[in-house]
Amino acid sequence: MNEQTAIMVCGHGSRDEAAIREFQSVWQGIHARMPEYDIESGFLEFANPVINDGLDKLRQRGAKHVLAVPGMLFAAGHAKNDIPSVLSTYEARHPEMKITYARDLGVDPKLIRASGERIEEVIGHLSREERQQTLLMFVGRGASDPDANANVAKCMRLVWEGLGFGWGEVSYSGVTFPGVKVGMEHAAKLGFKRIVVFPYFLFTGVLVRRIYAHADLVAEQHPEIEVIKAPYLADHPLVLDAFADRVQEMLTGGNDMNCKLCKYRDTILGFEDEVGLPQESHHHHVEGIGTGEAASNGHDHGHDHGHSHDHGHGHDHDHHHHHEHAHGEATHSHAHAHAEAHAGHGHAHSHGHGHSHGHGHGHGHDHHHHPYPQKDHPLGPQAVKGLQVDSTHATFSERTGPRAGGTPDEPGTRQS
Repeated sequence: MNEQTAIMVCGHGSRDEAAIREFQSVWQGIHARMPEYDIESGFLEFANPVINDGLDKLRQRGAKHVLAVPGMLFAAGHAKNDIPSVLSTYEARHPEMKITYARDLGVDPKLIRASGERIEEVIGHLSREERQQTLLMFVGRGASDPDANANVAKCMRLVWEGLGFGWGEVSYSGVTFPGVKVGMEHAAKLGFKRIVVFPYFLFTGVLVRRIYAHADLVAEQHPEIEVIKAPYLADHPLVLDAFADRVQEMLTGGNDMNCKLCKYRDTILGFEDEVGLPQESHHHHVEGIGTGEAASNGHDHGHDHGHSHDHGHGHDHDHHHHHEHAHGEATHSHAHAHAEAHAGHGHAHSHGHGHSHGHGHGHGHDHHHHPYPQKDHPLGPQAVKGLQVDSTHATFSERTGPRAGGTPDEPGTRQS
């Protein structure tokens, strides 16, 4: 075993215990592919252990260089701001341990192939002609970062074209537009015989169940349309291979994040006032509070994370965040000069934004996140305010067996 170099897998965290179990498959999959390295994992919020706990364990076991991997699909707020902030702070406290930060999975051929295989699990029986009569609804997480949202659309196009669907649409589960509800309603009007709903997510949770609930609702309202719910990515071997690739990139020096469309680095249409803003993690208030009921305490945290979002907790946060980070090593300073940044992403740019979202717990500190300029878009999350969708039991049909990791969601179809 390499006793000096270790791997740290950094997850977002969830109150959903099934999501946490599924996350474990990521670090287990990396470890199986790279057994010579010590490995730990940790979360930004809700679940334990937190990222700092995992780093402590690695340091106590003698790690001198940690390769930190964001357990996320795209580089938006969590991967660009929150995780680097935690890593930077830790490295400043423990300068004897170097931390290198990996790039996000991004638009990766392995992820596209994994998506295709997940979808094929439920449409393998369709002929070429039947696929041409089918619409693909590709559902992304949604972020206040337009580059991340655009990457979802690019992935959709690659899957659409690769599998030969008649049409493809993108919708998002939170923050941006179009939302899942309006996206599904639009798709139902386009005249296709069937709709395949594919959540482009790594793990289960309230958002995935909500996506399936919207699919069920469309199936009920449009019995003439066959609605097929495809399984999300989960622990597909190609996903695990892609994570292992990110670790290998840090070791070989090819760890370059694509920042050409970063709203903090360059002038992006509609986001002009976010260039060069300082950034910091805003997850301290929910760090390590646990899963399930332990995390709830009366709050509904089904967040739409982004930088202008309603957590629905009941407290108004109000604080300005300043932090420096770079995408190379954890001592990042996003100065937007694209200076060389050690062995990591090869640049250092200094971002910042004040994030503002209404949490709504009942205590009174306010986050000031930079407001997402399209937060009131009529096709976004505001369009479904007050809509009651019961996602508690929204699953796939029982046509196939349970997914790995113990999630209750099973792949299958809703037949017309």
